[in-house]
Amino acid sequence: MDLEGWFLWFILFWVVVLISLMGIGGFFMFRKFLKALPKQDGKSDLDWQNIYLDKTVHLWGDDEKALLAELVSPVPELFRQVAKEKIAGKIGEIALEEHATKINLDLIIRGYIIASPKRDHKFLRKKLKEMEIDTTNYDHLFEV
Repeated sequence: MDLEGWFLWFILFWVVVLISLMGIGGFFMFRKFLKALPKQDGKSDLDWQNIYLDKTVHLWGDDEKALLAELVSPVPELFRQVAKEKIAGKIGEIALEEHATKINLDLIIRGYIIASPKRDHKFLRKKLKEMEIDTTNYDHLFEV
C-alpha cells in the first residue's frame, strides 16, 4: 500500500495535531507536578495553599465569596476553580499574617493582585473599573 496524495497529507496532519496536543497537555501536567513537589520545609505550594484555605474558611462571608467569584469570572471556565483556589489561598495567607478577623474588600483586592501573574493585571484593572472599585491605593502592587 503506497501512501500518496491526499491520504498522505491526512496522516501527516493528524500526526502533527496529536503531537502538538500531547505537548500542550504535558506542559500543563508538568507545571502541576512542579507545584506539588515539596519545598525545603517539607510542604509544597499546593499544601500551603490548602493550609491557608482551611485556616481562613471561617473568615469568608457570602458577600466576599460572591466578590471573589465576580473577580474570577473573566478567567476561562476550565481554569476558573483553580484560579479561585490559588487567589483565595493568597488572600488567606495575607489575612493570617495580618491577624484579620474577617476577609474584607481590601484583603481580596490585594490578594488577587499578588496572586495573579503580571500579564493578567490589565484585565484585573479593567474588571475593577467595571465594578467601580478605585485602584489608586493598589498601584504599588500592580508594579511588583
